[in-house]
Amino acid sequence: EFLEGPECSLLAFVDGARVWPMAPAMDHKRAYDGDEGPNTGGMGVFSPIPGLSAGDYGRMVQILQQTADALVREGIEYRGVLYGGFVLTAQGPKVLEYNARFGDPETQVLLPRLETDLAEVLLGIAKGERNAAEQLDWMSDSFVSVVMASGGYPGDYETGKRITGIEQAEQIPGVIVYHAGTKLDGDGNLVTSGGRVLNVTAFAPTMAEAIDKAYQAVERISFDGAFYRHDIGRKAL
Repeated sequence: EFLEGPECSLLAFVDGARVWPMAPAMDHKRAYDGDEGPNTGGMGVFSPIPGLSAGDYGRMVQILQQTADALVREGIEYRGVLYGGFVLTAQGPKVLEYNARFGDPETQVLLPRLETDLAEVLLGIAKGERNAAEQLDWMSDSFVSVVMASGGYPGDYETGKRITGIEQAEQIPGVIVYHAGTKLDGDGNLVTSGGRVLNVTAFAPTMAEAIDKAYQAVERISFDGAFYRHDIGRKAL
C-alpha cells in the first residue's frame, strides 16, 4: 500500500494498556531543502503541528491505544515509550512504522516542551503506579530543532572536524544545543564523530520566532563541511 501525505510522529508513554500520548511532532526525513534528496535519520523537527486536526490527532491516539491493548492480549506487558510514525493521508492517519523507543530528532523538541516532571513519569510507569487519568502538561511555545550534519551525510562523510560556536549559540535566549555525533579529541577539542552532529533547538511564542532563533544559533556554529536544511519548520507557517 502506497501512503501519500505528510509524515508526523506521535509518541506515548505506555504501561500495559494505559497510554499517555505526547505532543505531536513533524520530522523532515529528506536531506535537502524542499524535501529533496535521500532519506536520512531526520534533518529537523517542529512541534506543535498547527495544521493537525483534532480528528487526526484523536485517531492517532486511538491507534496507539489499540496497539497497547493488542500487546496485552498477546501477553506482553510493555512499559516504556511507543513511537508511532504516521502518514496523514486523505483517508486519515495511517501507520508507517512503530519503534519501542524515543524518536530522534523528535525527542529534542518534545522533552524540552514537557512541563510534567519526566523522572516522575518514568518512575511511575516503571513501578506501574502512574495514575491513568493524570495527563501530561506541555508548554504552549513553539519548538524547532535543526540538525547540523557532516558533509556527505547520509552517504560517506569525514569525522574529526573541530566544532566551534556552541557557547555563542546558546547565549541566544531559548536556544539549546544537543550533541549527537561529537566527541573530545586527544587535545580536548570538541570534534565531529558522526553523520548527524548537532541538534540546534529553539523555542519561542510563535513558530516564526522559533525558526528565526534556531537559524540564528546555527549560523554561530561552525565545523568544516557542515550542512543543514534551511526550511525546517516552514511547513508550520
